[in-house]
Amino acid sequence: MYEDKTLVCKECGNEFIFTAGEQEFYAEKGFENEPQRCKSCRDARKAASRSGRELIEVTCSNCGKTCQVPATLRNKPDILCSECFAAQKAE
Repeated sequence: MYEDKTLVCKECGNEFIFTAGEQEFYAEKGFENEPQRCKSCRDARKAASRSGRELIEVTCSNCGKTCQVPATLRNKPDILCSECFAAQKAE
């Protein structure tokens, strides 16, 4: 039903493949527009938007280690470091 398409990234101008599998995924999610940026440009935009976040230093409420989290979590009662968070999520 779907065939790979070659698209041009509006950010860098390079061609990239919009695979049949990606097209099927877009259709399942109800996305109507094709991607306009290649994967590396999309990743760069995501990283740039994340780098603007203010980080604060807090103490993990589980193990007591110091860790950095986004400032938006400042008022949360139980903040976990990445290791404790991963362990809790795996349970």
